[in-house]
Amino acid sequence: MENQYCRVGSVKPITSGNQAIAVLEYRYQHFLEKASNMGNIDSRLADFFESKAQSIKRTLENLI
Repeated sequence: MENQYCRVGSVKPITSGNQAIAVLEYRYQHFLEKASNMGNIDSRLADFFESKAQSIKRTLENLI
């Protein structure tokens, strides 16, 4: 019997270059939309999404 390796929890790195920038820009916009949608429902969750968006924005600024 051969060993089998499970991929559960594995992380696929974001590709480099223009594709990485496009993915990060999409994620940034997505988190901003989630934050604005959650603003009236749960302010702590909205703050969390805003902090994630700001983190992605800093990463984007370092790449550009």
